[in-house]
Amino acid sequence: MVLAWGIGGVLGILGNAVIRLWPLASEPVRRGMMTPGLWAVAILWIAFMAYTEGYRGFHRAFSPRVIARALWLSRNPRPHLVVLAPIFCMGLIHATRKRKIVSWTILLGVVGLVMLVRGLEQPWRGIVDGGVIIGLGLGALSILGFAIRALLGDEPAIPPDVPEPGGA
Repeated sequence: MVLAWGIGGVLGILGNAVIRLWPLASEPVRRGMMTPGLWAVAILWIAFMAYTEGYRGFHRAFSPRVIARALWLSRNPRPHLVVLAPIFCMGLIHATRKRKIVSWTILLGVVGLVMLVRGLEQPWRGIVDGGVIIGLGLGALSILGFAIRALLGDEPAIPPDVPEPGGA
């Protein structure tokens, strides 16, 4: 139950972002705004985001840590952490000092980038959002893959980055 809530909550956050971005990302295509040059930019951007966000960001770091933290929480349940399991799994609470700094810095950086991208005109906003959707989608698939592997006994070889007993 804790695993499902923690992992499902993170996937819900990612899914919500994809659903909210889809209309903006698809608008340039629906409105016929895409020229061959813009298609080239979009393809390069999507490939870049698939690699940097989807593979390097999610698959190599975030996704296995979400699963490691969800497994840790399922074995060490604490009522307040169980209630906040998705936030816990993202490393925003009950984490080592370094993990909190990294997680909160990434979160605040993403929020800042979202605010900047909101100011872009179409078709550029759609192109940027299209790449983000690909990165988030690959990230969600990566989380699902690591979750299935963990349930089959192949847990991620990554520390959950929780504080020592008696710590934060």
